[in-house]
Amino acid sequence: MAKEQISVFDMFKIGIGPSSSHTLGPWRAAQQFTQRLAQHGDLMHTEGVKILLYGSLAKTGIGHGTDVAVLLGLSGEDPETFAVDAVAPKVAEIKQQQRLALGGQHEVPFSYADDLVFLYAESLPFHPNAVSFQAFLAGGRAISETYYSVGGGFVVQEGSNGTATREVDLPFPVQHANDLLVWCMRTGLKISELVLENEQAWRPEEETKAGMLRIFETIRDCIYRGCHTTGSLPGGLHVERRACKLNRKLIAGRPYDDYESWIAAIRAGGDGFQYTLDWVSCFALAVNEENASFGRVVTAPTNGAAGVIPAVLQYFIVFHDGYGQDHIIRFLAAASEIGSVFKKGATISAAMGGCQAEIGVSSAMAAGALTECLGGSQRQVLMAAEIAMEHHLGLTCDPIGGLVQVPCIERNTMGAIKAITAAQLALQSNPDKARVSLDAVVKTMWDTAQDMNAKYKETADGGLAVNIPLSLPEC
Repeated sequence: MAKEQISVFDMFKIGIGPSSSHTLGPWRAAQQFTQRLAQHGDLMHTEGVKILLYGSLAKTGIGHGTDVAVLLGLSGEDPETFAVDAVAPKVAEIKQQQRLALGGQHEVPFSYADDLVFLYAESLPFHPNAVSFQAFLAGGRAISETYYSVGGGFVVQEGSNGTATREVDLPFPVQHANDLLVWCMRTGLKISELVLENEQAWRPEEETKAGMLRIFETIRDCIYRGCHTTGSLPGGLHVERRACKLNRKLIAGRPYDDYESWIAAIRAGGDGFQYTLDWVSCFALAVNEENASFGRVVTAPTNGAAGVIPAVLQYFIVFHDGYGQDHIIRFLAAASEIGSVFKKGATISAAMGGCQAEIGVSSAMAAGALTECLGGSQRQVLMAAEIAMEHHLGLTCDPIGGLVQVPCIERNTMGAIKAITAAQLALQSNPDKARVSLDAVVKTMWDTAQDMNAKYKETADGGLAVNIPLSLPEC
């Protein structure tokens, strides 16, 4: 695989749910296409557009909001800043008026039924998540570009080597986990410290830290909002939100109007095993219920697995007094580096590797980050990540109804608990005697991904998706 340079802000992106590969990626691809039209002076001469969705983007595109994403992206809206409450009204307006304002500047006629095509039986060879945009210009010219959403919101344009960020001279280049360990042993730096040194090749340290704290603020707000919102999830499965009910039960129904007082109340409730376990599950449920509702989340490293790292980070904050900027930055930095090792050596796309590539990777990231923050050595950090992934190997992606709800939401609770367990095991172990390395597990995950039947790769063609028969309404 080609070498990649991956920043913290490539692994952690702010966006709108429910899927990084099926929502955020196509949204960014649509933005890139309209930007390309504008840069070449073609935007104002466009008379119509057509969108072709292939493979997994077609098969689970409705449930994952791919149709919504491409329409908003072509309209010039940004997933990081667009108001989540405006998503449904904006799409409804496009459908009703049959008009699309490309880049927010130039209106063209658009028929949702005719100009957005789901090619369920077609898949392009580079990656299952493919979308082609066609622009028809005055004078009979046409422009067509194809983009691949390769997981975690990463987008590659066909015919390009599309890297996540511009190429820089990193002081500590890392391709494999062993490279990471070698640099740490040579320098004495913790993994999070090494990450922050590398980030300076892209931007000043103060800017990196400010950006990471903004990531945390989004995570914090998402958890709090999810724990205080009732109702059912959209999409037709009628899945009831559980985080709010669990939150009320655990705090005896007393309302708290802000995050800090709420956290103080949780901490005051004790640290018993069942109590802690319930809260970790509650935090994870909260995030992924928000994600399923087109809420604002952080891709960590994907949207389908967006609840694992927030739940473990929140566990660290509440039950290990980790509510400090330095603690949070260290956690996110260490987690991002573990995730980048999987991205470089395997995949973080469920359409390529099943759910092991999403929940498994997020669990490994959280396990490694928690281990460092609890005082573990660099070797113990890698050991924790290895343990977490080892026990997610082979996990399939089989979303019922093509929605990021069942079993996706509960899987985040499982991934978070496994991450905490893996961290505790690593902290109580001698990593020098470990028989399995993180690099070996990364390779094994990739081998397993290649062997896995395509019906278990985010297609809703196998597993629970076919054994729980449903008749969902058209969206």
